[in-house]
Amino acid sequence: MNPERIERLLNQVAAGDVTAADALEELRDFPYQKLDHTTIDTHRELRQGTPEVVFGAGKSGEHLVEILDRIYKNHHRALATRVSRRKARIVEEALPEVRYDRLSRLLALGPRPEAKAHPYAVVACAGTSDLPVAEEASQTLEFLGHRVERLTDVGVAGLHRLLDKFEALREAHVVISVAGMEGALTSVIGGLVACPVIGVPTSVGYGISRGGEAALHAMLSSCASGVSVVNIDNGFGAAMVASLIMRSGMKDAG
Repeated sequence: MNPERIERLLNQVAAGDVTAADALEELRDFPYQKLDHTTIDTHRELRQGTPEVVFGAGKSGEHLVEILDRIYKNHHRALATRVSRRKARIVEEALPEVRYDRLSRLLALGPRPEAKAHPYAVVACAGTSDLPVAEEASQTLEFLGHRVERLTDVGVAGLHRLLDKFEALREAHVVISVAGMEGALTSVIGGLVACPVIGVPTSVGYGISRGGEAALHAMLSSCASGVSVVNIDNGFGAAMVASLIMRSGMKDAG
């Protein structure tokens, strides 16, 4: 349940349009709802500003249908990450209004908020092999109502490609840098901008890259100040941190 819905309900009670008993019935499952297989945190949007997001890996398609449907009924929007195409088909059959993106593996329900021009986030990825993680970050931010500028295939093997996008980087409120291999892109961006930079190492690379560990260690060892790092392939986690940074900046400006 979101703050606007609770405020509207309280105003209706105060005006006498809704009885206290009816209001209690609407709040009956607050702050959580139990399904046979899941306990849904319906209080999270009130606490943190965004509804609970479902991690789709490990859940059956049928369970995803129930969970997403219940979250949508409470928040009028829902998001699931790491959903396979097979599971997505099951959800699409039960919930035809769902939107599935094969690249990011995100499932979304409900309207996407209209994003303001500023502040905005930049999501930069070193190579096209990093795009699934970069799109997970980008589309999560857009689901949360933020404007995103995408910089694709701007890795350090061709540094001129990144420098050509310097204006977009300079005006960003936060930058998410997505890179595998040696993960050098994050340090380079960290040395160019004045805003926070969130590094996302990806499991892209040969041999000693060790499924993203080399990029992770490189980003954690970055000499650029103002750089933070999330786990390997965690585009969603980076987007949530970026969203908090931008929302904090909007509160300060207001």
